[in-house]
Amino acid sequence: MPSHHSSLRQFTLLAALVLVTACSESGEQADPARTVDAGMDTLVTTEWLSEHLGDPNLVVLDCTVLVEQDENGGFRTVNGRPNYEAGHIPTAGFADLMGDLASGDSPHDFAVPTPQQFAAAMSALGVGDNTQVVLYDAYNSVWAARVWWMLRWIGFDRAAVLDGGLRAWTAEDRPLSTEAADRPARTLTPAVRPELIADRDEVLASIEDDAVNLIDVLPENHYRGEWTMYDRPGHIPGASNVPANALVDDSGRYRPAEELAALFDSDRNARTITYCGGGIAASSDAFIMTRLGFTNVAVYMASLQEWTADPTLPLETSTEFDEFDK
Repeated sequence: MPSHHSSLRQFTLLAALVLVTACSESGEQADPARTVDAGMDTLVTTEWLSEHLGDPNLVVLDCTVLVEQDENGGFRTVNGRPNYEAGHIPTAGFADLMGDLASGDSPHDFAVPTPQQFAAAMSALGVGDNTQVVLYDAYNSVWAARVWWMLRWIGFDRAAVLDGGLRAWTAEDRPLSTEAADRPARTLTPAVRPELIADRDEVLASIEDDAVNLIDVLPENHYRGEWTMYDRPGHIPGASNVPANALVDDSGRYRPAEELAALFDSDRNARTITYCGGGIAASSDAFIMTRLGFTNVAVYMASLQEWTADPTLPLETSTEFDEFDK
């Protein structure tokens, strides 16, 4: 049975995700971070995927983790595999973010495994050095964006997120399958980009470094410290606020490029670190920033579940720093 501390930690991490909602094609000029292969952007439509499902070199992965309310009014994560088995996009495999795509040696939920462990898990799903990958989930693309970011972290740039995810696919009455994917394992060779993941020490140092931009992607009232999902309220000093739920429209698709660009008005070449509760929603902001042409973005994967647990690490509840304005 999970401990009270574990249950609370899980509740606080998940409550943030409940408020995240993702996705629309942008008109930005193509660059290596956005165009992964001829004809495939890093954000693809349901139409594009439907036309390419039969491509032998395309691997589709369902990254779903479900967030459900428990009997006590809190929230819990539920492995998305049963949801996948009940009906998924044809040919899709299941990428288990509560299983072999997470480290079992960390006290933090959804901790990043070693590059070798992650590459091995993806290889077993049929992802190889020369495959293309489309990622989706049933929860507004934050989980798909997390896997996209980890693939980029280990040097794999041939992945895309499905705009709108499973929600968009089913809304258009596109077919679902209950057949498990049958793909042979391939070789995925890590070429790690360590700079894509920030740790506590880098974030702490950034507080006194005006050249580094911190972005809190949690809801505005959480950023201001009016309520908290973690051990202490507030945001990391110096952080601005671009909530992940501001990136999407009511249909669950990312907003147009010009609207997204207006949310991120900082130097696109500056070191930028996004954070949330456990590096899930923060990956969605990092995904969009990369698409917009930001060149030096990292995700603080342990985020507030680590930061707020250490009383020596500072937090602010004031609003003196720039924050997202609806």
